[in-house]
Amino acid sequence: MSQKPNNIAAIATAPGRGGIGVIRISGYGLAAMANTLTGHQLTPRFATYTRFLADDGTSLDQGIALYFPAPHSYTGEEVLELQGHGGHAVLQSVLKRCLELGANLAQPGEFTQRAYLNDKLDLAQAESVADLIDATTEQAARSAMRSLQGEFSAAIHVVVSMLVELRMQVEATLDFPEEEIEISDRKACASKLYALLGKVAHIKNLAKQGSILREGAQVVLIGAPNAGKSSLLNRLAGEEVALVSEIPGTTRDAIHRSLQVNGIPLHLIDTAGLRETVDEVEKMGIARTQQAITRADVVLVLLDESQQRTEEEDKAILAKLPTKVPRLFLHNKIDLSGRPQGVEIRDSELHLYISAKTGAGMEILQEKLLYSIGWHQETGVFMARTRHLIALSSAEEHLEEAEHHLDRPELFAEELRQAQEALNSITGEFTADDLLGEIFSRFCIGK
Repeated sequence: MSQKPNNIAAIATAPGRGGIGVIRISGYGLAAMANTLTGHQLTPRFATYTRFLADDGTSLDQGIALYFPAPHSYTGEEVLELQGHGGHAVLQSVLKRCLELGANLAQPGEFTQRAYLNDKLDLAQAESVADLIDATTEQAARSAMRSLQGEFSAAIHVVVSMLVELRMQVEATLDFPEEEIEISDRKACASKLYALLGKVAHIKNLAKQGSILREGAQVVLIGAPNAGKSSLLNRLAGEEVALVSEIPGTTRDAIHRSLQVNGIPLHLIDTAGLRETVDEVEKMGIARTQQAITRADVVLVLLDESQQRTEEEDKAILAKLPTKVPRLFLHNKIDLSGRPQGVEIRDSELHLYISAKTGAGMEILQEKLLYSIGWHQETGVFMARTRHLIALSSAEEHLEEAEHHLDRPELFAEELRQAQEALNSITGEFTADDLLGEIFSRFCIGK
């Protein structure tokens, strides 16, 4: 950063009562501030047990002070950390003293933003800090840690390096036409392009897995009234979260439940049964069911295997489903019909025979459910966000378009350039300022 920014301070530990609370200050001239706060000249990178002093020299608290000179700190600036007791009042009093000494209250994500601006982290690594904090499963935490350690960024840099090499080869023919340097070996050029496409596709696949770990998947349960949707929701959740009744139309509104299946977060929505009704409240619930279906990553269509259904009834349910959303057909209540659990494929659709009441077929349901949302266990998954997937898809599209212009170097080079820009936006080497503001505003204060 060309101009030294103002000092910032914030409580870096979670709100509430705790044994230890941390206040973090970042900026410049902090050695003098530390001397005023503690009455000591702190040794860099050495934990000093000391008092934290008020303006009149009385003790606000006591604990450990750590001073990190620039650039050897989290933000790349001077950093002072005060580790004291974790009570709300005592932390606020120490923070207030830091503000009296010239620091400004930090905005959400401002410490990590400064780390990014000072080249301590790239943008993908900076985002993974928030993802690591927000991780709700062990797998998600591990993936976020891989991104924080730079695995995602390293994969992007490999592809960008390959792109740069190919661009240099192509643009030489544009810059020095008198030298008659050709994209002579079109086969070699095409081979490099296909290698790039393969790399991007692999990274995109890993990023999709990471996106599922970060955001989970929307799973909507639909079916005729009394087919057992609420029972299935309770079975998958492992507790009674939905009212189970023999009376059709009991579920009037969508019931949302977040859970984990083999460490993968899923957001289940138990909807109102799909049927014709004159009940105005139930009609509203059915309308919300239709909205939930359009946003679903997968739809579980529950059918009552113990009841005879007409072909028209099945077609009526299918007519309400969007064709692009993956769906699984679950034939429930096999404990009543006597049919064994199992799997069938009909007209390219997957049909599972289960019992929400007894739990029969639940393991195969979980396996097929994860497969349908695009999850498959793979090593090296790193955390990714929607914007990363959009950038990877954009790069992939430009590379595919470049394939159509192998004999037109100007257009070929332009598609390669746009693919590189899309990839650079992931690590922040080419990123609009307004996007940076949006990203870091979602961080917690003190990080």
